[in-house]
Amino acid sequence: MHSRRLFLKNALLAGAAVLTGADRWRHWLPLPEDMNDSSVRWPAVIATWDNRKATAAAGAILSAGGRALDAVEAGARVAEADPNDTSVGYGGLPDRDGNVTLDACIMDEFGNAGSVTYLQHIKHPISVARRVMEKTPHVILSGDGALEFALSEGFSKENLLTDEARRAWEAWKIKSEYKPVINSERHDTIGIIAIDAQRRLSGACSTSGMAFKMRGRVGDSPIIGAGLFVDNEVGAATATGLGELVLKTLGTFLIVEEMRRGKHPQKAVEIAIRRIAQKYPKHARENQVGYIALDRRGRHGAFSLQPGFNYALFQGGQNRVFEAASLWKR
Repeated sequence: MHSRRLFLKNALLAGAAVLTGADRWRHWLPLPEDMNDSSVRWPAVIATWDNRKATAAAGAILSAGGRALDAVEAGARVAEADPNDTSVGYGGLPDRDGNVTLDACIMDEFGNAGSVTYLQHIKHPISVARRVMEKTPHVILSGDGALEFALSEGFSKENLLTDEARRAWEAWKIKSEYKPVINSERHDTIGIIAIDAQRRLSGACSTSGMAFKMRGRVGDSPIIGAGLFVDNEVGAATATGLGELVLKTLGTFLIVEEMRRGKHPQKAVEIAIRRIAQKYPKHARENQVGYIALDRRGRHGAFSLQPGFNYALFQGGQNRVFEAASLWKR
């Protein structure tokens, strides 16, 4: 009898171990409903605004069988290095004191995250954020501490204020009035999320923040659950637009949780935008927020408060730009 009980106990423990292992890896495996769903396509990359150069760089990595984390970092770096993108990295418009300060965060398929805020003199904050994630016990490094860490990791200190950005700042100083312009130049923060051929989801978000902002201001972009959130069992979402509205509603976390409840990514982003409009109607009418989302089946969604938000999508070998639907019309 003792041997029989011991056999049954060991069998149950072995079964539990098998279930635990299966549960641990179930997010790598195809869902049964995927097999007959023609809308399921991966790898895929989606990015805020017309960032086709970024999605092309990310898509090239995925097409070669690469990891989603590497893809989103590479895509974000494209925008960070572009001096004509005045809202990200090199060429970003400065704060009201003339300082270019950068924020970025990154998340991998395991839920690991790294972030930098108020980082100066480093062209690629997204890569510093990845080093924070992979080489420190922390999630966020800020200001001088983030800069010191970046330099210790071999990043070069650079002047990020371009002549164009300096002239814009000097023109702004004449009146020193701050008022966000909806869809200014049809770009803003770059948020980019991807799923690779192994069904690994990752995301990245990078920005220079509001033009001529108060010194020390940090927006939603480097904050996990606000500017970006990734859960490999469900999906990922990222944001662009007025960060204060995203921060106060933790929009990307909300989107992923709605997808967890079974919502299609399109429905999930619409819920998050409507949440902003319901809670902050006056500010929502006067400002822009846009969300994009991607679930682990390769389905995507995009939605914004105001018209004019677009996004780039690399999927099925095509790299295209689409206009997102919006809560309000012109």
